[in-house]
Order: sequence, then C-alpha cells, then structure tokens
Amino acid sequence: MRKEINPFIVTGKIEQEYFCDRIEESMRLVKSITNGNNMVIISPRRMGKTGLIQFCYEKPEIKDEYYSFFIDILHTSSLREFTYLLGREIYETLLPRSRKMTNMFIQTIKSISGKFGFDPLTNLPTFNVELGDIDRPEYTLDEIFRYLASADKPCIVAIDEFQQVAKYPEKNIEALLRTHIQKIRNCNFIFAGSERHMMQEMFLSAARPFYHSADMLELKAIVPDIYIPFIVGHFKNRKRHIEAANVEKAYRFFKGHTYYIQKTFNEAFADTPESGECTLETIRAAIDNMIASNDTIFREILSNIPEKQKELLYAIAKDGEAERITSAQFIKQHSLASASSVQSATKKLLEKDIITEINKVFSVTDKLFAMWINKLYGKNYTIE
Repeated sequence: MRKEINPFIVTGKIEQEYFCDRIEESMRLVKSITNGNNMVIISPRRMGKTGLIQFCYEKPEIKDEYYSFFIDILHTSSLREFTYLLGREIYETLLPRSRKMTNMFIQTIKSISGKFGFDPLTNLPTFNVELGDIDRPEYTLDEIFRYLASADKPCIVAIDEFQQVAKYPEKNIEALLRTHIQKIRNCNFIFAGSERHMMQEMFLSAARPFYHSADMLELKAIVPDIYIPFIVGHFKNRKRHIEAANVEKAYRFFKGHTYYIQKTFNEAFADTPESGECTLETIRAAIDNMIASNDTIFREILSNIPEKQKELLYAIAKDGEAERITSAQFIKQHSLASASSVQSATKKLLEKDIITEINKVFSVTDKLFAMWINKLYGKNYTIE
C-alpha cells in the first residue's frame, strides 16, 4: 500500500502540488531574471524565500532554458568557504545534466583540478575537494566566474543569506563580487537575505558596491485568502475535515509566517485520522509539540546569552512586539537597568539575529523561541 504523503512539506524540495504559490511574487521573479536582471529578495528567515526560488527554478521557462544553482551561505565565515560552496554546487548540479560542462569545469578550475577523484562505477569524476584545498580563493573564484561565462546555456545563481558576505574578515569582498557579476553577460543572480537592514544597506546605499544593481522584492506573508483555502483544501482532498475558522486562528497567531504554519499543519495533519476532524485542540497539541521538540536547542541558546541581554530578551518576548525600548516607561515596566544598558544589549542581540527590528518595533526572531521563553516564565500562549 502506497504511503500517504503529508501535504504540508517543511523540508527539502517542494513539489508544485504542495507549494502554496505566491503567484505575484513568482511572476515578478521569473520576469526579472528571464529579462536579464538580478533580483534581491528580502524576508524574515523561514518565510519561504528558498521555496519560492526553487519553485521558480522548476518552471519550464527556467528549467528548460537555464542552468540554475542555489547556495545558502548563512554558516560561512570567509571567502574561502563561499568559493568552496559555489564550486561544489555548480559541479554537482551539472554532473548529471551535461558531461561536456562537467569536463570543462575540471579543465577551467585549474587551481583545484588536481583534487578531483574518479568513481569507477559511474565512470565519472567526483568532487573530492576539501575546504583546505582552496588556498587562493580569489583566484579560484575568478576561474569559477570564467567558467560560468563560457557555459553553453545562460545561468542563474541564487545566494541565500547574502548579507553574510559583509561579515567576512577579508577586505572589499562586496567590491570583488560586484566586479565579477558586472562583467558576466550570460548569468543572472538572486541575492536573498533575512537581515533586512544589512540587505537594504548593501543594495540601497550609494556608498556600497551593489548599489542599485538589482530589482528589489520584499517577501511578506502569503495572504490569508490564498493560504487558508490551500490548507483546508489539502485536508479535504485527503478525506479529513478542518474548519476554515480554526485555520484562520493559527494563521493570525503566527502572523502568516510560512514555516510555523506549515510545521503546525504538518503535525496536525499527521495527528488527524482519515475521515476525522482536525480540531483547535489538535492544532494546540501540534504547537506544544513544536515547542517541546526545541527545548534542548533553546536552553543551549539561552545559556550563551549574558544576563543583561537576557533581561531585554525576556522583556521583548513578553511584549511580543516591543516599541520605544529605551524609554523610561519600558525600562521601569520590565525592571531593566538603564537606557544605555538596553542600547548595548539591543546591539548585541541584533548582531546575533536573536531579535529583529522593523520600523523601530522589536520582536524575537524565532517565534517559537519567544513562546518557549514565555512558557518558561509562566506566561503561556493562547490561540483563539
């Protein structure tokens, strides 16, 4: 008997059937890229940037006409790591698609070509390169861009969490990348990022190399008129029932945040038998399970935050969305030390991406983390 697929996918590639299409955004992205432009996508983490890019990669006008690559550089901390990830992604993507382009890669990337292995079973070369093998990352990066320029099809390179390059210790990385990207004619780039201020500074400040070099797309929550019927429909198609009103409560509770909604209904669907009903209690249980499953991770994060920063973090978590956090009223209400102490703690928490600031309103970046903190200190959530 064929195993039933849970329609609320939270990891890996999402088939088109299970992707809640951002019709307007996907049209904009495809139109921009296929007309020779670069694109910046800004949105909070886990709002669906990766899903949107990969969904667009599967559209015939891109899949059939372009070589498309995707790297997530959030965990990288140097140009060497960036170069390694980009090289590996290009090689591994092209290996099953074009023997000619694979051989050309080995011939062009001379600085590491001696490190490629060979698989006797498939009769194909293997990417046996280690990070330490890239001893001249600027030179290897130059070879990679020369390779892309000579590809037999136009290329698209998506770089997720692009703001990370601004944190690399090497000097003038933005200028170096901008020079390469400016020169290449048959390759377009998607720069995605979750740290809004850094991304805007990189692309909207006249003093920065990437100033006005790409179209801008700010990814917001999928509107309820699309998302709620999508969820109700998938339950119905699999002989289960859920009230649209209860889906709306979950949507409002998570403010339309894609990942948390998908994860909630992934759990809730798994707990609803065929011909059964997914109730508000089922949804609450799913959220409780999400919080509980992250307990160890959240304790580890909290243990590495100094006390003054913790005090501010608790205050912001308690308020949900905190404004005027250096005001006497906020400081008194949450028994904080002083305005200067709050300013210092804010800077550190923003740098660590533990809190987010949009239009001077502060919130805990990970909604589940905020809920876990509140639960820890006796303030439980309500979904109604």
